[in-house]
Amino acid sequence: MTKCIIFDFDGTIVDSMDMAISVYNELADKHEYKKIRAEDKEYLRTLTVKEKCNYLEFPMYKIPFLAPSFYRAYKESMKDLKMFGGIKEVFEQLLHKGYQLAIISSNSEDVIRDFLHEQGVDYIDNIVCSSNLLGKDKVMKKFLKKHKLQSSEALYIGDEVRDIVAAKKCGIPVVWVEWGFDIREKVEKEEPTHIVATPEEILSLV
Repeated sequence: MTKCIIFDFDGTIVDSMDMAISVYNELADKHEYKKIRAEDKEYLRTLTVKEKCNYLEFPMYKIPFLAPSFYRAYKESMKDLKMFGGIKEVFEQLLHKGYQLAIISSNSEDVIRDFLHEQGVDYIDNIVCSSNLLGKDKVMKKFLKKHKLQSSEALYIGDEVRDIVAAKKCGIPVVWVEWGFDIREKVEKEEPTHIVATPEEILSLV
């Protein structure tokens, strides 16, 4: 029986792709990395994190070192962030039904909490973050242990292949949302437990 619904942040709760590209390009200018062009946007959605780094000629091992700069720039641009339509209503309905809500993300906890506060969503207390883009499974396992949850009692909702891979490593059922960063063709190969096209469809699963 599902007790806790865990959400990803970027691409799942918030429409942040354009902002993320803008912030990345600012850092790319500063550190002389290859910038993302407008025509690259859709192609990048077809690539894994490692493939994105290779395409942009960006050393993957440097991600944790640039993360603080990325979060600072991201926070300064947060006024441009928009929550996907219907997500707030889904939160409220899930709470009304008695589910615990949590967020596990590769973004910064401060960024997420500030954004949720601005949106009037201060009721999600459990927010866990890691700057390791490919280490979400470790964070998920710690979260389950801390909250004394079986993997079958949680449901993870995300928009990227790495979300699906991480959740499946932990045995957590995973919902992929098609309004996020990765494309359906790429994601279907990883066989998420469920696929939804709108936030409202999440309510029909729980």
